[in-house]
Amino acid sequence: MGANVYLEGTYDGGTTDEQGIFRFNTETSGEQSLLISFLTYETVKILRSVTELNGLAVTLKEDMNTLETVVLSAGSFSAGDNSKINVLKPLDVVTTASALGDFVGALQSLPGTSTVAEDGRLFIRGGTAEETLIFIDGIRVFTPYSPTTNNVPTRGRYSPFLFDGITFSTGGYSAEYGQALSGVLLLNTINEPDQDKNDIGIMSVGGSFGHTKKWNSSSLSLNASYFNLAPYLALFPDRNAWIQPFESGAGELVFRKRFESGLLKVYAAFDTTGFELIQEDINNEDGIGFKLKNSNFYINSSYTGSFSDPSWTVKTGLSFTSGQDQFDIEKEDIEDNTLSVHAKIKFKKRFNSRFKLNFGMEHFGTDFDETYQSPLVESTTYGFRNFFSGLFTESDIFLSKRMAVKAGIRLEYGKLFDEITLSPRLSYALKTGEKGQLSLAYGHFYQSPLNDILKFNQDLGMQKVTHYILNYQFNKSGQVFRAEAYYKDYNDLISYDTDFIIPDTDFSNSGFGHATGLDLFWRDEKSLKNMDYWVSYSYLDSQRLFRNYPVEAQPDFVNKHNLSIVGKYWVEDWKSQVGFSYNLASGRAFTNPNAEGFHNDRTEAFQSLSLNWAYLIDQQKILYASVNNVFNKKNVNGYQFADQPNPDGLYLSRPLRPAADQFFFVGFFWTISTDKTSNQLDNL
Repeated sequence: MGANVYLEGTYDGGTTDEQGIFRFNTETSGEQSLLISFLTYETVKILRSVTELNGLAVTLKEDMNTLETVVLSAGSFSAGDNSKINVLKPLDVVTTASALGDFVGALQSLPGTSTVAEDGRLFIRGGTAEETLIFIDGIRVFTPYSPTTNNVPTRGRYSPFLFDGITFSTGGYSAEYGQALSGVLLLNTINEPDQDKNDIGIMSVGGSFGHTKKWNSSSLSLNASYFNLAPYLALFPDRNAWIQPFESGAGELVFRKRFESGLLKVYAAFDTTGFELIQEDINNEDGIGFKLKNSNFYINSSYTGSFSDPSWTVKTGLSFTSGQDQFDIEKEDIEDNTLSVHAKIKFKKRFNSRFKLNFGMEHFGTDFDETYQSPLVESTTYGFRNFFSGLFTESDIFLSKRMAVKAGIRLEYGKLFDEITLSPRLSYALKTGEKGQLSLAYGHFYQSPLNDILKFNQDLGMQKVTHYILNYQFNKSGQVFRAEAYYKDYNDLISYDTDFIIPDTDFSNSGFGHATGLDLFWRDEKSLKNMDYWVSYSYLDSQRLFRNYPVEAQPDFVNKHNLSIVGKYWVEDWKSQVGFSYNLASGRAFTNPNAEGFHNDRTEAFQSLSLNWAYLIDQQKILYASVNNVFNKKNVNGYQFADQPNPDGLYLSRPLRPAADQFFFVGFFWTISTDKTSNQLDNL
């Protein structure tokens, strides 16, 4: 009852009655399109001669694009206005107290991640940091983190304010993505800025400037930053003996051009980093000297558009990366040069709201060269060229509003290994009620060995893992609960026979392992006025026989238990947002040579409470302050033992503590915009 029935392009039509019957007269002749539509149902279009549009029996099908439709979400956390189920918002990436403006730091408050405080990268569900790849607008980022040294955590290279959508997948991800064993992080740049504006930042560690210019069909965003830790370290010295404190400069650009049937985006970023220091070492009373110089350039172009037939869309992109690293470690000089490219094209066909098909192809290429110099050996060069080609296809099938299936397959060819891999991916989702749904996911995932290994040995094969995921999610206005159990089965991992990777190391694909666990997440923006908080908990049991491990054991980067609590509160009288972030992680494994066994001991639990405060001086000026590890907890990341025992037969040790137990930050942020109301609160 109440369906609209009319001839397209005319005023001739009517509405169905209680029995679904419709009648109307028309003076139009010839071939016409009869449209039948009803809210939450697919519109039917019948193209016939008017004389044949009699005695029709039409059945409408439910439209699968409504908000009540089941969503395929196993293994993924989404943040963005276009996502039907969100657990984070883009704002959260930069307002989490412990994140210090780094999108990776914010994601470490989600379940499925491990706390490896001295590293700074994403460790997901028993996987190494290298097992998670990062993409910008669907195109691979080969060097997403700034280089660093031992016990000094790295940061993501890219400014969070240029992105408006994030999908963080901790497993079971689409067949569109390959060469990642554990997870993918998808960053989407802003499609269209709302106005012209300038953003100015003056900080205790440096400064930044951003400018956005908007025209009728195009726009340009520029961002520049400079950081120097010398003034900060003069006030708050850490455990390192700095010769040249950390210093970096970076610039980013996003150009957007909207055409009648598509959008072109070009993203480019350049940064340079340098520092020199002496770090404590139990086997060297003078410490170990380390010097680094790095420069990195990344450019990414993407186009998304439609054809004359709107049911077809295309997305294509190309990226190029050039990175140079110079390391001076004592008397050893190492220079790495990396050139990488990624080209990709993907087509999408929407047959109707029940069936959508994606397919495409891509090509990766890496050219890596390393030059090693030392007084003890002649200058030596290592390197390799690694190329991959991939084909993928995937379909979304909505059997009803309550039930959906995503099925895909990925085919890859690695030229260096002369190996073909086939990766099936399958997801299933079922709504269990108005607000809840159950999801399952399964898939095979492959990844090549790392550059540090391939530079010495190319006679290896792909590493493999199989994911099994069971997910339940409850979502209603202002509240989200999520529980996910998983099992990962690793095979063909890289093993070697030396303490450190050297040219004479013997490598093989004989490694294996597993990771199983449970992730819980609760977010509530509704129960407490002006209060938004979330709680994450992860249990992880992981065992591996890989690298130079003599037996299968818990890896040293795995925490069995991880708890994170994040809260943000708006104080109207103070014109302020105050926030906190608490992290608790159980101890990590290490080998104590004073006892029998491998990875036979555990560190103490890691704890840290961080606070932040953003004060609106006026609508466009913000004063911001934060402190990490408020209670100055003396966390220990591990232990270094002496190479030789003392006269009593004991191996002496020293704790590996963070370079600084606490970090203080103060900044002033000023926005100058057309509307005179915008500010940088969403960038802090």
